[in-house]
Amino acid sequence: MIPDDVVERVREHADIVAIVGELVKLKRVGNSFRGPCPFHQGKDPNFSVSPRGGYVCFVCHEKGDVFTFVQKRLGLDFVDAVKYVGAKSGIEVREVTRAAALGPDPRERFWEINGAAAEYFTRALWDDDRGAAAREYLASRRLDRDVAQRFGLGFAPRDAQSLREHLETLGYGVSVQVEAGLLLIREGEAEARPRFRGRLMFPIYDPQNRVIAFGGRVLGDGQPKYLNSAESPTFQKGSTLYGLNWAKTAIRKDDRVLLVEGYFDCVRLLSAGLEATVAPLGTALTEAQAEMIRKYTANAFLLYDSDRAGLKATFRAGDMLLRHGLKVHVVTLPDGEDPDTYVSRHGKDKLAMHLGQAIDVFERKVQILERGGWFSDLRRKRVALDRLLTTIRAAVDPITRGLYLARAAQAVGVSESALERELELERASGIRGRETPPPEERRPARRAQKVTVAEAAAERELVRLLLHRRREIETVAERIGPRDFEGPRLRQIFSQLTEAPDAPIDALAAQLDPGSVALLDELLANPGGLDDPARIIADCLSTFRQRDLARERLDLDRQRSVADSTSKDEINLEKHRLQQEARKTGGTAPWNQFKRTDTRP
Repeated sequence: MIPDDVVERVREHADIVAIVGELVKLKRVGNSFRGPCPFHQGKDPNFSVSPRGGYVCFVCHEKGDVFTFVQKRLGLDFVDAVKYVGAKSGIEVREVTRAAALGPDPRERFWEINGAAAEYFTRALWDDDRGAAAREYLASRRLDRDVAQRFGLGFAPRDAQSLREHLETLGYGVSVQVEAGLLLIREGEAEARPRFRGRLMFPIYDPQNRVIAFGGRVLGDGQPKYLNSAESPTFQKGSTLYGLNWAKTAIRKDDRVLLVEGYFDCVRLLSAGLEATVAPLGTALTEAQAEMIRKYTANAFLLYDSDRAGLKATFRAGDMLLRHGLKVHVVTLPDGEDPDTYVSRHGKDKLAMHLGQAIDVFERKVQILERGGWFSDLRRKRVALDRLLTTIRAAVDPITRGLYLARAAQAVGVSESALERELELERASGIRGRETPPPEERRPARRAQKVTVAEAAAERELVRLLLHRRREIETVAERIGPRDFEGPRLRQIFSQLTEAPDAPIDALAAQLDPGSVALLDELLANPGGLDDPARIIADCLSTFRQRDLARERLDLDRQRSVADSTSKDEINLEKHRLQQEARKTGGTAPWNQFKRTDTRP
């Protein structure tokens, strides 16, 4: 920490015009200096800097002092920003250590134990016979030892004792191993066991290069494929970006971030020299992660997988980044490729070519809608417009929003003024419009429909299972999300379980409304009949899929009523395919015998 008097001395002596002028071309206008705003990439001189110490943009309304500017533009924390400004102002800035001011940092022991575990995993990978399968797997992914060691990859043996015993010899007892998320105690079990067993390990670092958690990739066909550490005093999954410790300097230098989905994608691109690459930790991009990216750059390139799930993640991440004022571009790889496989096979230069061909995220959404025939008739145009409006709403930059409105009007064939009126009505009413899924999901929009007893029972049974068998949460969360639940209370409980799989029941209940808490208590009071969780999960998900297939067939029937003869043939073929899948996925659960009801727990 830096004493307050030093901070104020730096502030008083700082020449904000000179510091900002290194990054923005400024010109004197009266008593202030004007230039294009670096926060929304404006071209007009709407960004004003006062020699007295402040700045403001009259378009995007970013404002602050010299420290705020340095933090946001260079991605520094406050302490580093003060040091940076102090160096520019000829003032030496010295920190007072936390130990001297407040005592030792309570997180220190977690950084140390995670570092010790990372060393153990690395030795197990390279020096232990038990790591042979992991070494073979790395070889099959064309990842050599030098690259693996650069990123600290390791292996977690399957046995239940060796990691715990090793850490105990270093002075870390079972309790701190549990707190750090390296060991866990399952409900109904007395003994702590390793969270990671038989997995290839990726240490997760904070921006200061401290190991704060791990991601483990299963070897073989087990589930879940990837498993992250539980949240701890040093690790909050939604506030962490994998690879940021290696990428932060390159992101500032290149003024762009390359956002990929997985650990291997990130490692491959970083090792190939595309050093501005980061990845979220197996989940949808969060508000906190988007805010973190915005501190380093205003330009994001999304390099997600080219399959349907990858497109779904692309547009969700794109909207999140737009809400934080970034310019978002989508990089499209050939079908069946992901960044890891593409760079491994074709090299960095080929991927750089695709980067050069990246298009705006909104234009990519329009492109997919056009190719899918969503602008072919009035009914489908309405659905397509709803999907475009989600991204238009996300764009906080007024110029970007205006461009999106113009492009949507052109694509759909309506006036910009009509679109603007709809957005104005939404803002005035506080209603965000129709929440139709993005085009890549290829799923009909949610409607207020009756729900069968079978569907309601499947949702209820699945949530009951997850409450009593927490170890199954990540397996299920890879297949479905909260929006797959029709029951609002079950949806709320499922959402909280997937966000915090290891949270105590009282912490879980604290996030629920009273009706959902009552349902939670009811489900917890009924632990019986869960001896075969794999079968229960399969039956429940089969029921979910049957419901979705029925809705997709209904949507095809609606499309067929307005389609031309060629389109009708295509619709008939798709409907036949769905009917065949429905027969194959017919569930065997006892609740499938029930008829339709309005019950929605």
